[in-house]
Amino acid sequence: MKLGQTFPDFKADTSHGPISFHEWIGDSWAILFSHPADYTPVCTTELTRVAKLMPEFQKRNVKVIALSIDSTESHKGWIKDIQCFGKTAGDFPYPIIADTDRSLGTNLGIIDPDEVNKEGVALTARAVFVIGPDKKMKLSILYPATTGRNFDEILRVIDSLQLTAVKKVATPADWKPGMKCMVVPSVPDEELPKMFPQGVEIIDVPSKKSYLRMVENP
Repeated sequence: MKLGQTFPDFKADTSHGPISFHEWIGDSWAILFSHPADYTPVCTTELTRVAKLMPEFQKRNVKVIALSIDSTESHKGWIKDIQCFGKTAGDFPYPIIADTDRSLGTNLGIIDPDEVNKEGVALTARAVFVIGPDKKMKLSILYPATTGRNFDEILRVIDSLQLTAVKKVATPADWKPGMKCMVVPSVPDEELPKMFPQGVEIIDVPSKKSYLRMVENP
């Protein structure tokens, strides 16, 4: 999978019933995040965190779906543990894909050969895929099974992706919503007043090249 490619469509059983992935996304953004296995410690903390962050994802028009190599029935049992750990109740707010034959994980290239279960079966790594409403992959992050994800960072990159998808800006290192952005290099200097009437700060550097062009968050 490469950035900008159409993310594979697939049909799968989930804890919320069968889905067709592109149809499930609809006109929303989507995140697919994979997990090594059900009833594992780090995964339990991650699914708990995502459940508690669902209002933040919904505010950004982002659908969330998880993936694990275990069965739908296993997922449903594990959800009870997740809700107990997170002290939540009611319907679980997002589906978990059952990839029991690991075919989806294999097709997506997210099997971790160094992490195996007691049967010697390689598990899925901790992948994060962000897919746009156009069904193209906008971002991917791959963690080993032993490292839990930072979901505050995932929300931050969603904010950056959604901003830069509609504005001619890029977000600098450690950017957060509300901070200044940078004009992308493809915008000529003569178009700056029209595109950014609020003003552009050009950073003076020894090379005298005017490529560091800062603007308020548009």
